[in-house]
Amino acid sequence: MDLFNWLLEPLQYGFLTRALLVTVAAAVVCSVLSCWLILMGWSLMGDAVSHAVLPGVALAYIAGIPFSVGAFVFGAGAVALIGAVRANSKLKADTAIGVVFTGLFAAGLAIVSKTPSQIDLQHILFGNVLGVTTGELIQVLVLGAVTLAVLLFKRRDLTLFAFDRVHAHAIGLGTRRLSALLLGLLALTVVVGLQAVGIILVVAMLITPGATAFLLTRSFDRMLLIAGSVTAAASVAGIYASYYLDIATGASVVLAQSVVFLLAFFFARRSGVVWQWRRRRASRLEAVRPAAGQEASR
Repeated sequence: MDLFNWLLEPLQYGFLTRALLVTVAAAVVCSVLSCWLILMGWSLMGDAVSHAVLPGVALAYIAGIPFSVGAFVFGAGAVALIGAVRANSKLKADTAIGVVFTGLFAAGLAIVSKTPSQIDLQHILFGNVLGVTTGELIQVLVLGAVTLAVLLFKRRDLTLFAFDRVHAHAIGLGTRRLSALLLGLLALTVVVGLQAVGIILVVAMLITPGATAFLLTRSFDRMLLIAGSVTAAASVAGIYASYYLDIATGASVVLAQSVVFLLAFFFARRSGVVWQWRRRRASRLEAVRPAAGQEASR
């Protein structure tokens, strides 16, 4: 089989084409937001919101409304609840996040276990990207476009907020509004990623791309470009790997992104493990040479 036919074969199936479009759209949106989450130390918040939407998905099924509605309501509600717990107690942020998201996730599991349905729980948790309908594809593309548009429109304010909240407040930016906006976009992004890889694996899509880009550059603008492009490419590779290796699609996409992260971790210039080892080795050699020269002169 030549390369051209190898690339075209999966695209002969409509469900795989839809899966490819949904996955790339979700990956790009998640990767762009991921850059802000990494810089602000909000990775655990992404984990919390992605798990907290489960009861919303379950209740949406019971009410016969789109899953995205229930997921967004409970995602935003989880953010508000975490803020309320932090504001009215002495608990630290990570403790409040852990208490809220585990409680909501357990509530979701309880609702699912008591609700007769034709929907496999694994599809909610791990995604069912191969079963995405045309309507769901359009929904993901629209929500993804809205999220990206808002992020890019408010990019400068959000970037300043991420790097220096005090300065942002001093020049008149509403830091509370920016925080609420970013958390609202996080909830919306979880809804987008939920369609592709499910509740659990969407956490990886909200963390790994930003972490990879952070290792590769120190410029935030380049970080956004690298995260989006590299994650889109890794997602396509994951879809093809799932087709030819016959493995779970969502897991394959996340594994492809993890492989890219490992490559950056080891081989990124300046910050990669290999480059750091080479610099330390060169420094030791430079330190040994003068000492050896002094010994020889004696």
